[in-house]
Amino acid sequence: MSTLASRQRSSAVTARRMFWLLVAAALCTGFILLGNWQLRRLTWKLKLIHDVSTRVHAPPEAPPGPSMWPMVREGHLQYLHVRLNGHFMAGTPTLVHGTSPDGYGYWLMAPFQTEDGFIVLINRGYVPANWGLPSARGLLASPGNVRTITGLLRFSEPKGGFLRSNQPATNQWYSRDVDAIAQAQGLSIGLTAPYFIDEDAHPGVHAWPAGGLTKIHFRNAHLGYAITWYGMALTVLIGAGILTWRSMHPKRADTRNSADGGSPEPEHS
Repeated sequence: MSTLASRQRSSAVTARRMFWLLVAAALCTGFILLGNWQLRRLTWKLKLIHDVSTRVHAPPEAPPGPSMWPMVREGHLQYLHVRLNGHFMAGTPTLVHGTSPDGYGYWLMAPFQTEDGFIVLINRGYVPANWGLPSARGLLASPGNVRTITGLLRFSEPKGGFLRSNQPATNQWYSRDVDAIAQAQGLSIGLTAPYFIDEDAHPGVHAWPAGGLTKIHFRNAHLGYAITWYGMALTVLIGAGILTWRSMHPKRADTRNSADGGSPEPEHS
C-alpha cells in the first residue's frame, strides 16, 4: 500500500509539474510575441515620424484632389504641406471650441473654393473666446478675392471632442468634423475634401486669427513596452527553470531547506 500511495503521489506531482510548465511555456511565448509586436510598432512609428517631419518641412505642393480622397480616408498624407489657389466662399465661418498657448477660444473654419473646382475647409487659426461671430463675418467681408493659402493637411475629427458631441443645430462645435460642418454650411459633400487645412502662420502679422499652431507630437513608448514584455518572458523562463531544477534534484532542495533553518518532519512508526 505504501508503495502504491507513493507512486500515486509521484504521478500527481508530475502531472502538476507538467501543467505549470505548459502554462509557463504559453506565457513565455505570449510575452515574446507581444514584445515582437511592439518592435514592429516601433519600426512603424519611427517611419511615421520621419515621413511627417519630411512632409512638414517640404515645399508646399498641390492639395489632394478627388481622385486621391480615398487615400486620405484610409489614413494617408496627414500633415502634407500644401498650397491652394482660390477664394473664400461667402457665408459665416464655423467656430470650433479649442485651446492654444494663448488660452481657451476657437478654431476658425472657413470654406475655400479652389481653382480646381473642389472645396476645402481651412482652419484659419486660433481666435480668443471673446472674438465672436461678428468679427468672423468681418474677416470674410470680401470672400471672392483670389488668394493663395498654404498649410498642413489634417484629418477630419468626427463625433465631437472629449465627452462633448458636436451640436450642429445650435452651432456648437467641439471637433473639426469636416462632413458635419460641410453639411451644416450647405456645402456639396461630393465636392468637399474629406480633410481640412491648418493655415500657416503669417510672419509679422499679429492680428487674429493666429495660424501655424499645429501640434505635431507622436507618443513613442513602444521600445519600453517591448522591454517590459521581454522582461516578463525572462521572468517566467527563470521561474520555470527553478521549478524544473527542484523537481529533478529534490534531495538537494531538501538539504538546502534544512540548512536554511528548516527541520524535516519526524517520522512516525
